[in-house]
Amino acid sequence: MTEETPGFGDNAEKPDVPSGATPDDAAPQAAEPSTEEGPAAPAGDAANNTSAQSAQSAQDVGLIAQLDQVRTALGERTADLQRLQAEYQNYRRRVERDKVTVKEIAAANLLGELLPSLDDIGRAREHGELVGGFKSVAEALETVVAKMGLQQFGKEGEPFDPTIHEALMHSYAPDVTETTCVAILQPGYRIGERTIRPARVAVAEPQPGAQTVKGDSETAASTDSADAAEDKETGGGPDEG
Repeated sequence: MTEETPGFGDNAEKPDVPSGATPDDAAPQAAEPSTEEGPAAPAGDAANNTSAQSAQSAQDVGLIAQLDQVRTALGERTADLQRLQAEYQNYRRRVERDKVTVKEIAAANLLGELLPSLDDIGRAREHGELVGGFKSVAEALETVVAKMGLQQFGKEGEPFDPTIHEALMHSYAPDVTETTCVAILQPGYRIGERTIRPARVAVAEPQPGAQTVKGDSETAASTDSADAAEDKETGGGPDEG
């Protein structure tokens, strides 16, 4: 004898299905999604976000401080480089100036040894003895020393300058108004601004009484002019008796 399980037999209750409905209508409908918002985030998440922001801010401050240090170090290194460059430029200029000075000194020493020969050439030219092969050699020597920068100076009639002239003879002359070179005994020589030998000259000064006589003459002339003007204003000449 078989026992029937309730609900599985022929007499099991079936769900009520409206008349004319299909079996699919009897399936339960799917639950519609809820439009209500979920619960708020826990307080722990907000605290974690605040801590993360604080850590980021601290990191930014540290980076800014490091950047300022790098900028300061860069400025110091740049200043050091500029100072070294200026010192190097000054060193180069000093070396170039020293090279020119050494060159001038060496040339002055060499040409100083040739001055007696140049003096002999000058005296021979004055006396008309500079002829033939001696003339060619003399002119070649003068050309070489000129290329080395040797310059001759000293002329008759120029004012006496103790920095470039050496007075070997002294006299007085009525036709000069200041100490004047009246004769060049030996010409002077220079290289650039460096004087190798001053010009040896004979000088003449104005006569001691020339200025006094001139002053008295001018005073007398002024007095005569004043008297003439006064006579002209008063009618001129002696009174008629």
